[in-house]
Amino acid sequence: MQVNILTAENITKAFSERVLLDGVSFSMQEGEKIGVIGVNGTGKSTLLKILAKLEEPDDGNVICANHIVMRYLPQNPVFEDEATVLESVVDAANGKQHTIFAGDPSKEKHKEELWDIESQAKIFLTRLGMLNFTQKTGELSGGQKKRLALAAILLSPCDILLLDEPTNHIDHEMADWLEEFLKSFRGAIIMVTHDRYFLDSVSNRIVEIDKGNLYSYNTNYTGFLEAKAQREDMEVATERKRQSVLRKEIEWMMRGARARSTKQKAHIQRFEEISSQKGILEEKTLELNSISTRMGRTTIEIDHVSKGYNNTILIKDFTYIFLKNDRIGFIGHNGCGKTTLMKMIEGRIKPDSGEIVTGQTIKIGYYSQEIESEKKADIAYMDPNTRVIDYIKNTAEFVRTKDGLISASAMLERFLFDPSEQYGLIGKLSGGERRRLNLLRVLMEAPNVLILDEPTNDLDIVTLSILEDYIDSYDGIVITVSHDRYFLDRIVKRIFSFEENGNIRQYEGGYTQYAMRKEMEKDTNGGTSDLKGTVQKKNKQSQDARGHEKKLKFTYNEQKEYETIEEDISKLEIKVESLESESLKYSSDFVKLNELSNEKEKIEKQLEEKMERWEYLEDLASRINQS
Repeated sequence: MQVNILTAENITKAFSERVLLDGVSFSMQEGEKIGVIGVNGTGKSTLLKILAKLEEPDDGNVICANHIVMRYLPQNPVFEDEATVLESVVDAANGKQHTIFAGDPSKEKHKEELWDIESQAKIFLTRLGMLNFTQKTGELSGGQKKRLALAAILLSPCDILLLDEPTNHIDHEMADWLEEFLKSFRGAIIMVTHDRYFLDSVSNRIVEIDKGNLYSYNTNYTGFLEAKAQREDMEVATERKRQSVLRKEIEWMMRGARARSTKQKAHIQRFEEISSQKGILEEKTLELNSISTRMGRTTIEIDHVSKGYNNTILIKDFTYIFLKNDRIGFIGHNGCGKTTLMKMIEGRIKPDSGEIVTGQTIKIGYYSQEIESEKKADIAYMDPNTRVIDYIKNTAEFVRTKDGLISASAMLERFLFDPSEQYGLIGKLSGGERRRLNLLRVLMEAPNVLILDEPTNDLDIVTLSILEDYIDSYDGIVITVSHDRYFLDRIVKRIFSFEENGNIRQYEGGYTQYAMRKEMEKDTNGGTSDLKGTVQKKNKQSQDARGHEKKLKFTYNEQKEYETIEEDISKLEIKVESLESESLKYSSDFVKLNELSNEKEKIEKQLEEKMERWEYLEDLASRINQS
């Protein structure tokens, strides 16, 4: 029999006039793995702090079972600047860092488990990409400190993990490792995360915070979507019934009560009760029509670009011409140079060699992951003393959409900022709300090239879903750096992977196709994933077998194919986009959708074959030129 190990009773919490939690109750049983979701600013992080007893509720109380130890991971952990990476993790794991600890660290049952903490710390730090154990924590970025805190939390023996955005600032391999670690963790977990694949895999219960209320679903994220839809349908049906009864009661009241009988007084009382009941609040959704500036023939052309820092090569001889309506994702481990490349594309920094040509009509909108650290001269800087509406008006007071001219205030409403919030200060917004506000600023610039650098950090699932829908109809180029596997699968059509020695490899499709291709390459090449290297090796072996008797050259058919293959690829890409657009028109016609899906799958297979053929011909052309 499972027992409650943590209970919150009638919790109320408000900031100024904003009620985050309105008398909510919550209980947790042994072994539960709970994902907390909701729109940014609804109180997810506040709930975790209250459960960790790091923040007091305005009303209600939290009861923890005896001998229960909790560990808490905040969004922005703090360490002593002069301590080394290893010292900070060891101290934090032993409970000396109160900012990432909640509970009693001195319990006897845990003392024996901590003796080997230093060697374990090194293993966890390595898993999370922190290889310099003697580096001072004052030299670390915010993302590195988050990974440091995560290592300390996971090392600490405990019964309950409270994790606020554990997947921020970790790459795909780290996310996979963390996912498996938490799935095998024997204690209970409460986590706030916007990573939908992660939620689906780890959680067995979803808790949603919505308009001060708390809703619990005993399922993972996929099951939650279905259960929430059913709940909302029931609420709509109940409200429809209430409105029907209310209309009848109003008709009765309009006829007038001629007598003062007890029966009629009861009828009047019932009318007052029904009319005073709150109807369901209409779900606010983020709405924004596609906004962009017309694009000319020349887009962005990256020509043999290289870049390095401190004798480390980040980008080596990278070439790519962006096509109109490209949907490109850049992936790789932290610090490999993804953000550096984005800044080079935007023009903030220059390459060491090569050039980037930007068309005259190109207008870039750059959504940065570095909002808080930007200088005041940068438009992305958010002065905490600036009003929300003034921040947007500084970009544009009106923006033209398919619906006509829309004011800054109306756009803010569409981005879930009520009129009462628009005249408040930016400093009073949560971190996620600031990210949402900055996203609106970028979109209001009406760019035709949208660069999204880690957009899934701190943006809630609702905002991400609407951003994804927005991108579907966006008439322009989208370039994103992201560690969110779901987001990449949802929006990108081509992935560039940062690999060893500054090399960047191209893969067709989203993240899932990329991961499958990498696995297939490992199996084919006996553990290596350099397909191009394998092709070159095979060609070399073939040459050696012939004894270099013939001079290397294209056959007639290969030459003709080489001259037209890029045009063929472009046509196939356009065909895929056309089928995707057509699918949107038949969202309720499942027969037609299935037909379009099968055709799209066939075209995508042809495209993949063409890309592999193009890679072979490019390699052959290169060797012909060198011979």
